[in-house]
Amino acid sequence: MPLKPRTLHLTRDHLARIPVIDDPGPPGYAFVRPATDADYDAEVERYVATAPAGDFWIFAYGSLIWNPATEFDAERIAVARGWHRNFCLFDQRFRGNPRQPGLMLCLDRGGTCRGVAYRLPAERLRENLHKLIRREMSMVPSAFPARWIKAMTETGPLTVLAFVINRRDPRYVGGLDLAERADRLAQAHGWKGSMAEYVLSTVHKLEELGIHDRNLWEIQRLVAERIEHHWPL
Repeated sequence: MPLKPRTLHLTRDHLARIPVIDDPGPPGYAFVRPATDADYDAEVERYVATAPAGDFWIFAYGSLIWNPATEFDAERIAVARGWHRNFCLFDQRFRGNPRQPGLMLCLDRGGTCRGVAYRLPAERLRENLHKLIRREMSMVPSAFPARWIKAMTETGPLTVLAFVINRRDPRYVGGLDLAERADRLAQAHGWKGSMAEYVLSTVHKLEELGIHDRNLWEIQRLVAERIEHHWPL
């Protein structure tokens, strides 16, 4: 049974202090190109071809928990060992900008991640996979390609599709402590909103589900403090 949610330090009042900006446009990285319909078709077929027999499950650990890109007909709390949530993907467009880049949340190696496994409806599998990949992969090659990982649930183990950061990608940001990440997250904002909004939405939904992520809890506290410093009332 989910535990009673704790009171967050980060609130909607903090988010209201952060400016809204227009879309700065694609970042123009030399090592990527925009994804095409052919890229999306190929990725969907790769997922289908490599999927284990039986039901098709995806693993949600961040925005897919509070803003699912697909339909699902079952969900289970799931634990992925050997992985953890990490704000480690450089972003200067969606929730960041060239002057105040953000750090998007990805699944990174090491530790343990408690999230949610969603089962996609078999009769609309490809349709939903197209919705998923078109949200998650805007550029090729992807900095966080999907791969199959193991996760444990109350009813047994599952093989789930998860988006995992590629540490060799130039957009991977490693080596920062929680305070340094919070410094960036508190100031980053793009045309889709602020990183603080992303943090709040994620930790709020996790708490609602009874999932207590200690690092994320500390980050939301630090982000609230830094917003109060950068944008005082």
